[in-house]
Order: sequence, then C-alpha cells, then structure tokens
Amino acid sequence: MAVTVDRAIPAGRASLVVTLVALIVLVLDHWTKSLVLHGFLPGESRVVVPHLLWWTYVQNTHGAFGMFGNSSGLLIVLALLVLAIFTFAFRDAVKRSLLVRIAFGMIVGGAIGNIVDRVQHHWVVDFIDFRTIWPNVFNVADACITVGVALLILSQLRREPRR
Repeated sequence: MAVTVDRAIPAGRASLVVTLVALIVLVLDHWTKSLVLHGFLPGESRVVVPHLLWWTYVQNTHGAFGMFGNSSGLLIVLALLVLAIFTFAFRDAVKRSLLVRIAFGMIVGGAIGNIVDRVQHHWVVDFIDFRTIWPNVFNVADACITVGVALLILSQLRREPRR
C-alpha cells in the first residue's frame, strides 16, 4: 500500500497555514480562559457532564503535567526553546505536509496562549477537569499542544521511506 505525501509548497503558503491555525487556537484559548477568569473564583468547580467533566478554575504555576518548577521566566524560556527546536526539526516537513502545518500551528498557538498567561498573571489558567480519568486540570492550549504533538508523531509514522 502506497503512502501519499503532500507536495511541497512555497514557504510563505506553509507559514500562512501555520499562522492561521495558531491564531485560531490562540483566540479560542484566550476566549475560554476569559470566560473562566470572569465567571469563576479560583478553586471553584462546576459539573459539565456528571461523573466525567468539570470546569475547575486552577491557577497553575507549574509547567506541563505539574513539572518543571514554578518559575514563570524559566517556563517561558523553556517554551520558546521547545518551539525553536520544533521549528528547526520540522522545517522541511512543514513545506511538504498539510498535517504537519496544522499540527505545528496547534503547538505554536497553544504555546503562545500559555506564554501570554505567564506574562500576564505569572500562572496559567487551567479549567478542563476530567478528574475521574485524568489527574491534571488543563486548558485549550494544553489540549492543542498535545493533539499537535500526536499529529506530528503520526505524520512521521506515515512518511514514505527515503530512497
């Protein structure tokens, strides 16, 4: 079975897709966090889907999955460093694959959304709480970063071998 690979496109068009996806993620992330900031008290929790999903307002001072300490400056530098590494590692794949462009846009938008929180508040607004199946409260930016990374992994698994 042959694996199809998207054709290479000019860097400008590739950047446009990444930018558009990143902006959509950033706007959605900011909007949902604004709803939480203006409608909840810190620590407040409301049932969305009984026994499955709550909105729980958490001011998260730590990095991904509660790791990497609570220094906003360090976490911002780490996020920018990871973005730079991803940009370098996937620079060619972004030109060849729509899936990679979408994935990278999700990662960039999510990272910027959390960086904005750290600059504004010195913590990140988290609120999506699947407490019965997942121990950490997270946000739209986190979800998009996770899905983006998963899509990047899938894109690498489906690549045609080089000849």
